[in-house]
Formats: sequence, C-alpha cells, structure tokens
Amino acid sequence: MEYWIEQQMDLEQKLGILADAAKYDVACTSSGVERKNTGKGLGNCIVPGICHSFSADGRCISLLKILFTNECIFDCKYCINRRSNDIPRASFSPGEVCDLTMEFYRRNYIEGLFLSSGILVSPNVTMELLYQTLYRLRKEYHFQGYIHVKAIPGADAELIERTGYLADRMSVNLELPTAEGLQALAPQKKRSRMLAPIRQVHQARKENKRELALYRHAPRFVPAGQSTQMIIGATGENDWQIMKVAEHMYRKYEMKRVFYSAFLRVNDDRLLPVLPGGPPLLREHRLYQADWLLRYYGFEAEELLTEEKPDFNLLLDPKCDWALRHLDCFPVEVMRADYYTLLRVPGIGYRSAGRIVKARGLGTLDYPTLKKMGVVLKRAIYFITCGGKQMYPVKLQEDYILRNILDGKEKLPAGVGRTQSYEQLSLFDDPRFSV
Repeated sequence: MEYWIEQQMDLEQKLGILADAAKYDVACTSSGVERKNTGKGLGNCIVPGICHSFSADGRCISLLKILFTNECIFDCKYCINRRSNDIPRASFSPGEVCDLTMEFYRRNYIEGLFLSSGILVSPNVTMELLYQTLYRLRKEYHFQGYIHVKAIPGADAELIERTGYLADRMSVNLELPTAEGLQALAPQKKRSRMLAPIRQVHQARKENKRELALYRHAPRFVPAGQSTQMIIGATGENDWQIMKVAEHMYRKYEMKRVFYSAFLRVNDDRLLPVLPGGPPLLREHRLYQADWLLRYYGFEAEELLTEEKPDFNLLLDPKCDWALRHLDCFPVEVMRADYYTLLRVPGIGYRSAGRIVKARGLGTLDYPTLKKMGVVLKRAIYFITCGGKQMYPVKLQEDYILRNILDGKEKLPAGVGRTQSYEQLSLFDDPRFSV
C-alpha cells in the first residue's frame, strides 16, 4: 500500500530537518550480527559492528540517522517534535530514504541506516511506511548492510513482525522510566502499549532461534536484538528506580542495551523541570557506568543502590562507591581470587581480570605486571594484595581511601568539574574511567 507524502520540499531540505530531529534519539547501536554479502547486493554486516563517531550535537555520523517524519499526532511535553510545536515539518517517502541510503553508502559516508519516526496519521500508517522502506532497500535495492529501525507502539503485530525480518535491530523507547512519569508528561501514551512490541520482539526472537537450530537457512528475525531508551531527569525517579527498570529489561526481555538520555529542556512548559545547572550529564554518566556493571560485572541493582540510598554518588564511579560500602569484602588476593571476585575490585576491568586468571597459572604476579595487564593501580591498591603483600602500606578505611581518591586524583568526565560546568558526554566508556 502506498501513502501520499508531501513533496514540496527538495530532498536536501528534508534531510536537514529530519537528520537534525533525529539527534535526540541516542539508542543508535552497532550491529553485532554477521551477514556476508551474497554477491548480488551491496554492503554486509560483521559481528564487531559499526564503528560510530558522534558529532558535537550528538548525531551519529557513521550511520545515516534520520527520522522518516517529524510530524506527530502526540503532544509529549518533552519532545521537540510534539504536535503543538511550531517547527518546520517534513516527511520522506520510502523511495527517498532508499535513494539517500544507497548514495551515502556508495560514497563511503555511512555503513548502515538508523531509521526512527514521529507518528504520521496513526501507528499503523507509520509502521507500514517503515516496512515499505526496508522492503525496498532489501528486495529492490539489494542493500545488505546494517539497518536499525523503530517498532512503533500501537502498530499491528503483523506489521512489526514483517519489518523484523528485514531489520538487524529494532528498538522501542520507554521514553520515561515509570508509568507515572509517562502519565504526567505524555498522557496520550500508555506504558502497556510500549511494552507490547518489546514482548513481541523478544518472543519472536526466541522462536526464531529454535527455527534456526532446525533450519540453518531460515530467515532471521531481528538478529542483533533490541534496545530501548529512557529520558533521565524530566520526572522525579531516583537512580534506584531507573536501574531496577533497566535490570528488568535485561532479565525479562534480554535487551541488548538500555540507553539513558539526560533531559534537555527543548520546550517551555510548566510541567517540565527547570535545570539551572543544565542537563544532568554527570548523572547520565554514572547510570551508564552502573549499566555496564549490570551487563558485564555480575552486579545487581540492589547491590549498587537501595531505597535507603537511592542515588549514585556523583563524585565516585558506582563500583568504587560499592567497594567503599563493602570493605569487609577486601582486600582481595589476586593470586587466589576467582574471576568474578576480581571483577568487583575497583581498577580491575573484565579484560584485566581475565588476563590475571590466565597469567597466574604460569607463575607469580607482581604489581608492575598487574599494571601492564591494564589494572589501574591508583584505584586497586586499596583493595588488593599480591602474593600476600600490599604495593605499599595503606589503610582499609573508608574515609582514608575516599580522601586519597578525591584528593585531586579523581578525574571527572571532560568538562564536568566540581564547579558543575557541563558539556555533552560520549555514549562510549571514557578510557580515563575504570570500572
């Protein structure tokens, strides 16, 4: 089925509007899927994924990251594209998105497509247009590169399923961490409608895995999984509530990534908070660090935060903060501790923990060797012994350790100082921070 799309603007004008409108969606993830070129099309996917580079305003510049349309039937208080805003509006046609993707790919500007959208006419109409776009790319243009597309809440399940067999990754944004927050700032939307496509994609992926186990050449459904995004700071949820939601997404729906987007006040509305210090970017950074602990370090949300201590310490990374509150677990002897115990030591990452476990089977380790393995000794020395010895005498006391870590040595993210000046953080882990 074809839908009429407004054609008064030229393609360059549309691209300027809809690429800029997409910058607020940070759930722009790499592929993580293997698909070789068949020799009959253009592009391919490899497991390591697409390397991303983010411009100053947050846009991903290695994927063509656009909205299909910034028209929207909803009037969410926090969204720049809400119905009541007087902004330039534009919509692509499926053919225009295909032409842009192919021409950008041929010029080596991009390695794939990230396609989101406002809601044009209705969820079903919008999802149908997204499906038409992906169908043309795959079947008519024979594009075999990476595609990430939004599943539209409220759209027919069959449309989402058909689109899922054409995409590498799908995502549905929760937008706000709780149903109460959504009711306050986006009363036209329902949490249950947002969760429905998440459940559908999760269940369909499980069934598809069983099919692939029996029939190796069966079509793959959303092979790179699904992701979601939450706006942080627009409503009053604390960090503990946010991490519990993220943990639920990972455990129940096998979510690949949960993204956190610091609230940016783009609309003047009395229901939106006024943030004199700017967007809560340092809080966003701590949530990403904690998210990493949930996914790779075996932590649970209840260990990092509680109802009594519901927010992260902004001056310390979450792992170091946890360690200071659990000094009874330390010091750890690196020559004997198992892999998962090593992971809980500040300054030891999952790569360095793996190296320690492998290397100590070949001989005795010392502190210079640990440093070469990637252990950040300025953090770890308070929490480890090596061969029964400390690197140099230190006290296993919370105040002593905290004072030494914060004594001009704790590096906060670039542009975030104790004077509370801010600049946009990268979505990637800053190499200066060790979890």
